[in-house]
Parts: sequence; structure tokens; C-alpha cells
Amino acid sequence: MTNFGTLEYVMDKFSGAWSWKVTGERAVAMVSQIIPQAWYGDGEYEAIVPDDPKNVSQIKWIMDRYPLEILSKNIWQKKVPPSTKVVQKKPKKTERLQLANPGKQFRGNLLNFQREGLDFLLKSAGNALLADEMGLGKTVQSLSYIASEQNAFPALIVAPLVTLQNWQREIEKFLVRKSRNGRLVDGQAPTSTIIRVGKSEALDKFDFYIINYELLFKRYKDLSKLGLKTIVCDEVQNLRSKTTQKYHAIKKLAALESVKYRIGLSGTPIYNRGSEIWPIVDILRPGLLGSFKEFCEYFCYVNEKGKAIVLENKRESLRNMLQKHVMLRRKKSDVLSELKEKIRYKEIIDSDINYYNKELERIWRKLEDERKVAQTPFDASTAYQRAIQSERQAAGAAKLPHVINFVKNIMEIEESVVVFCHHKSIHSLLHQSLSEFKPASIIGGQTDKQRQDSIDSFQNGQTKLMIAGLRAGNVGINLTRAKYVIFAELDWSPAIHLQAEDRLHRIGQKNTVFAYYLIGNGTLDEHVAKVLVDKSYEIDAIMDNKVESFENKGKAELILAQIQDKVKAIMQTSPIQ
Repeated sequence: MTNFGTLEYVMDKFSGAWSWKVTGERAVAMVSQIIPQAWYGDGEYEAIVPDDPKNVSQIKWIMDRYPLEILSKNIWQKKVPPSTKVVQKKPKKTERLQLANPGKQFRGNLLNFQREGLDFLLKSAGNALLADEMGLGKTVQSLSYIASEQNAFPALIVAPLVTLQNWQREIEKFLVRKSRNGRLVDGQAPTSTIIRVGKSEALDKFDFYIINYELLFKRYKDLSKLGLKTIVCDEVQNLRSKTTQKYHAIKKLAALESVKYRIGLSGTPIYNRGSEIWPIVDILRPGLLGSFKEFCEYFCYVNEKGKAIVLENKRESLRNMLQKHVMLRRKKSDVLSELKEKIRYKEIIDSDINYYNKELERIWRKLEDERKVAQTPFDASTAYQRAIQSERQAAGAAKLPHVINFVKNIMEIEESVVVFCHHKSIHSLLHQSLSEFKPASIIGGQTDKQRQDSIDSFQNGQTKLMIAGLRAGNVGINLTRAKYVIFAELDWSPAIHLQAEDRLHRIGQKNTVFAYYLIGNGTLDEHVAKVLVDKSYEIDAIMDNKVESFENKGKAELILAQIQDKVKAIMQTSPIQ
């Protein structure tokens, strides 16, 4: 136990308070598991623990089992005087919002809260995160801002692949072209091009360049020569990892001398952990949250997997800093009084446990075989990830008959329904088993036209059932014809589910939206559901100061009872086949 770690009483340079510093890989790992208030120290294996009775008790608990070397307080006090504090310059606070009017190049109508969003972008000088909930018109607000600035072209729009055409349509719908002498050209929209290939080649002159995140790194040199004035990053959570090529490409583009305006758009800028907000803010307002190391030292602790989690007692202060200086966040319930509520309900359904256990045995036996022949730690890790993915698919298949029955019960009363799943095999089985309803489909690999045709057939009432992939159908589409959304499979990220729900719960929806999460009894689903709730607590506290998980259980159960009652009535009055 001699190498377990050390304990030292130190002055925390950020809070200015005396705290406990724990060092050592094993010691820090233990602290991260039992003291959630701890955060990063300066070194790789250092944790700072606030000096309060509860934390001291936990430290003593560790020392009773794993001896820590105690370093002298007196020596440290000589190194760091009690008066030592870091003085940080406070950024300018955004003023109170007014109802702004867009420039003449904009030819649409803005709702009042959207005019306030325009005012926020104007007062932020176009360097801001517009984080309204999905379905509140972030696209139109950003276009109205571009139309309101004197020198905003050329503009680069970076967005997920499936939304590129939608951006081009919105530009043509809401903006009028401006000639070189500044006059508006009636009947013409600004020029735009969608960049679809990764091969480097010179780009012609356009007002808008539209590109997906995956091509950014390959086309960086071409884009850097355009004299860009504005960069809009739609679904900016795609930049939440500072180690990716797309992050480095957009970071360099945003730093170009010609670029004046940097706008991030996302209803879910935080996908899994609060620390994901740092890379996004670092692009829009560099230095606001300090370096990543400084951000983690003050706001975060490290969990058992080595991930930086925002401390529970720091989430409010982080949210306040974001809202004061870089982020505008409005919830639908705050600005759309006519929009009905959204209700989530977790429904535990039966699973074929025999099938599931047999699949588990096969999956983990295969994993053991692959690990025996793995030549590197990477090979072993990859094998483990494949096993987890296979287990998720087995969980989906084990509950599939009961998912199908659940969907049919709702379809029997002729309500439009959207079903989300994760695996292509489950997507295909759902299609086969529910073919009587002639379902529309959204799945990865579709062309833009195939995808839009499916959406149109559902929205126009040609079919009452949509089956969509969780990752393929969670952004850039409108499915307001339905009020029921069913999750046949679960994703690890709460943001994926939120985005999927809000394909229905958005402007144009006239009904209460019911979201049913179908949890396979005795399967991996139960663990995934627990992880989702835990992640939601951190995300909701930072974004909205409100914890939302599964809610209004009574009302959701009442709807289920009504559905079952109607189905029984239909069965009783129908002739026996």
C-alpha cells in the first residue's frame, strides 16, 4: 500500500479556500468514486477536495483502508500564502433583450421571441450560442441576423449531412439577394452551393457555402481562401470533442482574420457530460471559460471512467456564466403558450429472457475468444465494444414481439405514430411485422429525395406510421402529424432522445405529445435507462436549472388505459375472423 497516494492541505487557487489535495492514480480513482465534490488538480493524478466535515469523514474512511502519506501543512503554507487568489476578468454582460427588426434582406415574419433572439445575436456581435429548445426556429433567427448585418457575406453553414438541403431551402425562402452595389434583387435568393465532395479544388464565388461536418477537415484549405465573414455551426454539439479533425478545422476557420461572426445553434449542446460545453464555447468566445485545464479544475471532478463531470454545486454557476455572456436558452413552455405539453413515460415490457440469455452466452464467449488472440489493447477494447453493441441488439430483439404489440394497440385507434429504433436489423423486423400499416421509413443511407418523400408521405397522411432510426431521424425533420412517439430501443445519450421527441413537439404541433420508452424487463435496457436518467440530471441542471426525466406518470398511464379500452371495444364489435 506504500504507493497508494498522498494527502496534503493546500490553498485552492480558484476558490481561495483551504482544501485537501489527494495525489496518486489509485487514490484519485477512489476519491472520484466516493466524493463527487472533488475536482481536478494541476497534475495528471491530483484531486482537490473541499474542506468540509462530510468530505473529511470520507477521506478518513479511505485512510482507514488505504494509508495515504500525509504531507506537512506548514511546508505548504510557506509555498502558498493564504491571500493567494486568481483574479479573473469578467466578460461583458449581454444587455436585456428587446424586439429587434430584421434587415430588409430578410423577407419572413418573426414571432416575438424570435425577434428577441435576433436582438441577442445583434448585442452579442454574432459570437454566441443560440440554444433554444428544438422546434423554436433557430435557423430562421440566424438567417434574420445575417440579413441584418452590413457585411456578413460570404457565409459558411456547417450542418449534419441530412439537413444541408433544408438549409438551402430556408435560405431561398427567407432571404432576398443583394447586389454588389447593395440593392435588393426582387425575386432572387442569395446564391448558395452545397459542398458534397472531399476532393480539394477551388470554389467559385457564392453568398452561402453549405457543408457537412465530416468534410470540414478535407476542405479546410479551400474554405480558408474564400474570405468568409460568417460561420454558422448548426447542431454544434458535433464539435463537443476537442480532439476531432472537424473541431480543429472549424477552430482554425473561426480564427481567420476575415471572420467576424461565429454562431452556434443547438437545442442540445450538451450530449453526455457538462464538460462538452467547453470546446463549443472556445470556438464562439475563446477564453470565456479559460483553458480546458482551468475549466476542469474549477467546475469538474473525474469519474471512475476518467470523464470530466461538472460538480453538482458548480452547475448553477456554470449555467449563469453561459447565459450572461454567450448562450440564449428558451424552452417551448416559456415562449409558446399555445403548444401543448410533452409527457414521458417509462413502460416496462416483457422480453424473451431465454433468447436473451442464450445470445448473451454466445456474445461473451466470442468476446473471450477475441481477447485471447488480441495483439494490442486497442484490439481488446474494440472487441469489448462490439460485444456491448451486440448485447444492445439482443435486448432489442428480445422485446420486439411486445414492442410490435404495443405499436399495434395504438395504431388500432388510427392515431399517427412514430417509432424510433437503433439497429438496422430491428428497423427491418419492425417494417416486416408492421407492413399492414404501410410504414414510411427514415434510415441511414437514404438519399435526400428518399428521406424527404418518406417525411412528406407521413406528414400528408398517406401513412400513419413512421419507423425511424434514432441517429438518422433525430435531426432536421418535422413529424408534427403524430402525437405518439415510441422508443423501441434506447440510446446512451439523453440528447438523442430529446432531439427525437422534438421532431413531434415543435411549432405546428396542436396536441400533447406522449413519449413512451419501452424498457425490456431483465435486459441491458434497465441499465441504459438508469444511465440516461443520471446523465439527464447534469445536463438539465446546466441548461435549464430543472431536472426532467420521466414525468406525469399518472396522465401517461391514463392514456394507456384509454387506448386499451378502445382496442377492447373495437375487438368486441368486429366480426370474428
